[in-house]
Amino acid sequence: MAKSPTLVWLRRDLRLQDNPALTAAANGGGPVVCLYVLDEEAVYAPGAAQKWFLHHALHALAERLEGYGVSLLFRRGREADCVEEAAREIGAAAVHWNRRYGAAEIETDKSLKARLSAAGIDALSHNGSLLREPWELRTKTGGPYQVFTPFWKALRQAGPSRREGQEPRFDAQYGLGRALAGDLDRLELTPTSPDWASAFSDCWRPSEDGAARALAEFLDGPARSYGEDRNRPDRPGTSRLSPHLAIGTISPLTVWNATIAAMAAGSLGDAQREKFLSELAWREFSYHLLFHNPQLPGEPLRPAFARFPWREDQAAFRAWTRGRTGVPIVDAGMRELWKTGWMHNRVRMIAASFLVKNLLIPWKKGERWFWETLVDADPASNPASWQWVAGCGADAAPYFRIFNPVTQGEKFDPDGAYVRAFVPELAGLSNAHIHAPWTAPEAALKAANITLGAAYPRPIVDPGQSRARALGAYDAMRTAAL
Repeated sequence: MAKSPTLVWLRRDLRLQDNPALTAAANGGGPVVCLYVLDEEAVYAPGAAQKWFLHHALHALAERLEGYGVSLLFRRGREADCVEEAAREIGAAAVHWNRRYGAAEIETDKSLKARLSAAGIDALSHNGSLLREPWELRTKTGGPYQVFTPFWKALRQAGPSRREGQEPRFDAQYGLGRALAGDLDRLELTPTSPDWASAFSDCWRPSEDGAARALAEFLDGPARSYGEDRNRPDRPGTSRLSPHLAIGTISPLTVWNATIAAMAAGSLGDAQREKFLSELAWREFSYHLLFHNPQLPGEPLRPAFARFPWREDQAAFRAWTRGRTGVPIVDAGMRELWKTGWMHNRVRMIAASFLVKNLLIPWKKGERWFWETLVDADPASNPASWQWVAGCGADAAPYFRIFNPVTQGEKFDPDGAYVRAFVPELAGLSNAHIHAPWTAPEAALKAANITLGAAYPRPIVDPGQSRARALGAYDAMRTAAL
């Protein structure tokens, strides 16, 4: 008698390699059917830019699965309803998925398990997204970590909690066919009028193969000088794996193991390896925080910041989103984000600091903008990193650490190559003035064909004065807490 099929609900794990849920389903010996659900009402529904990445990753995955005789279904609607309906349609005996860690996601998964169980369908979850589950690492007193460095030391000592899985073998086919599997285009993940993502395809290869190539290219080149170059937006010094990790076209365990292997082969030094692995650990730490602090996405982890005197300044916020603040390194980052769906990490910190400290605009507004415009938007890393910059999160930078965007630009983009690439109207300025055009002599501006306030705006706030204002706001918050 033929075995009943198994349904695999894919979420942020769009791959075959090292996919515990998919492997467990295949090991059952019966036919496997996969499902992706777009739930626009979900707390972590993908933002506009990530939808583009998702569309192409799903298309590539559907083609790979089809080669094994496995259909990928596409549904639009409430997650739990769509999964239960699909399981009933195919007569599934079991449903597998890899776990998520946001509070609303956990509740959805618990509720769905109960519904499936009541219908006589087994529901099994797996760890396919982290090196260690959030509850596996504890402080000496038994609590969760709130500071990154000891968390990183504990993770480095413990290592991953499971072995990397290979591509699954599918022994049976269900034969849904393309018609029943449905059309990916019905999810309407890509923009049309206008197609603001037209340049994305020049920057990204959204597929499992693309992720593997990105990892190999990184380890074969930029990784060797990662410690120095990762802070330089004018150099290709980062892995650019974050979009792949965010939607799961590669697993963190695959990245971890490949990095360790490169070190063992002698192609990567200890210092570079450890620095890169620690950045991977920051992602883990963010999920640790999200699981143990469900309020992370919407509330400051430091309660005193609930009284912070944020400002509502829609004009300033709009100027920030459009890359028209008059501060070149900030504007370059925001324009890179709009053009490519990504921003260099050092520039993310500078741009975020400018928003929450120089402009005193709430970090949640910045986090929401990044969620919509980043192809690597991540439920844990986004809010954890914004709270870090704002000074209100776990292990946050001290609030008085306010990035000076001019000196940051001069230090990390010394020749102005990054600014010139994304703010071309400033291309004619010398290196001495490229990061602070308002300080350039009139003759220099004229020679570069720049009229401040016209072709390029004057700064919407003075960096020095706005820093003093931010410190005053911080002092007012602390006084209110007394």
